[in-house]
Amino acid sequence: MAQHDAPATTIPSLPDGLVAIVKKDCPTCVLVAPVLADLADRSALTVITQDDPQFPQDADWVVHDTDLSLSWHHDIETVPTLLTVVNGRPTDRIVGWSRPEWEAFTRTDSLGVDLRPWSPGCGSLSVDPTIADQLAVRFSGSTLTSRRIEIAVLEDDWEAMYDRGWSDGMPVVPPTEARVLRMLEGTTRQPDDIVSIVPPDLVECTVEKVAINAVMAGCMPSYLPVVIAALEAACTDEFNMHGLLATTMPCGPVMIINGPVRERLQMNSGVNVLGQGNRANSTIGRALQLVIRNVGGGKPGGVDRATQGNPSKYGLCFAEDEEGSAWESLAESRGFTDGQSTVTLFPGEGPRIIFDQQSRSPESLTKHIALALRANISPRMAMMFDAVLVLSPEHMARYRDAGWDRNRFLEEVSSHLVLDGDDIVRGSDGIEEGMPEFLAGSPVPKFQRGGLLVVHAGGGAGLFSSTIAGWVTGETGSVPVTKEIIP
Repeated sequence: MAQHDAPATTIPSLPDGLVAIVKKDCPTCVLVAPVLADLADRSALTVITQDDPQFPQDADWVVHDTDLSLSWHHDIETVPTLLTVVNGRPTDRIVGWSRPEWEAFTRTDSLGVDLRPWSPGCGSLSVDPTIADQLAVRFSGSTLTSRRIEIAVLEDDWEAMYDRGWSDGMPVVPPTEARVLRMLEGTTRQPDDIVSIVPPDLVECTVEKVAINAVMAGCMPSYLPVVIAALEAACTDEFNMHGLLATTMPCGPVMIINGPVRERLQMNSGVNVLGQGNRANSTIGRALQLVIRNVGGGKPGGVDRATQGNPSKYGLCFAEDEEGSAWESLAESRGFTDGQSTVTLFPGEGPRIIFDQQSRSPESLTKHIALALRANISPRMAMMFDAVLVLSPEHMARYRDAGWDRNRFLEEVSSHLVLDGDDIVRGSDGIEEGMPEFLAGSPVPKFQRGGLLVVHAGGGAGLFSSTIAGWVTGETGSVPVTKEIIP
């Protein structure tokens, strides 16, 4: 983060009585300039001007808000704003120009009789997007505690961050104090709240640290609660983020979002749902990975020992298409309500396609899906790995038309996922890899109970679904974890 001067924390007082805040670069303020002069003659009025110190005129009742501290501290969003001030603080206000409202507010008759009776105001200079962030840094009393990094004048910010090892290989956004403060507006939690202990270095991670990495990932402030919930899920013993980093398998956290937050963040659950193009999908997962990297120390070549990895380790995050599904959502199947926003973390590799353009019955499609799932990780591995099935809308239609629910599908697909132990034990068919020999002669389920997570997502055209294979499940590995997203 860039170094800034210490912020001013004292709230400046306004003069008592009637106060108007204006700027010359506002047609409505120019319109009411004669009214302001009239009020100054008839009552105790102070005019605070944001831009031109001689607007509405050069007079002792005009005060120039040189650094905009008066406007910023007293929450002026629109000009003209007319205030009643007692003991230096506003007690009442109106905005814009309305003759009846101004007359009632000031208890003065015949104001601006030659003017049109109403005109809306303009945006206050203190909320101008080009300077609002700088004002926030200067006046907010920032308590950010993260170490500031000075970037030399001739250094390129983006290259400097890459050289310092903060990047996942792609450019990251410079986390200036203004950007971090804006990011923190996305949550009600305090910046110094501890979110979790982040592996592998077991470092305490505050909301502020999460916000910094969310800025770097390209998130919007509204995404921050999702990133926080995902980090909480990742740092549980059940998910075992340390183990997921240390494995040589090509796995990372896959994030599935459910609930009302999907619409608020305009997340993609349709066309190209597992691909690029949507800001929330692309940056939320990346933010989690950057926290693990920059706070927890989980970097490739260090604790992250993936032999080959996969592109989704940059961050794979997507939303379920709940509205288009014939079934309850993934979150509901895991005990949450449809009114709750949740993130489910799954320890997965990259997606793999299931191609079926011919099945017209749910029975045919289910058998084919089961065949694809048998190859999850390896056709000769069973009960060791979970999986996510991302069922597309055209495939889901087969089950909707037949009246199948989630439980019916899981029962049917599971019946086709019972393997013959003789076919998968080590040494069978001349293949040395496989399950232990004691399973020979026994039926073996491909997945443990609850080990197949089914999600509905994707574009409305295309008879393709996807599977995402998982890492080792259970106490020695990782299990999916679902957390509610709390603002």
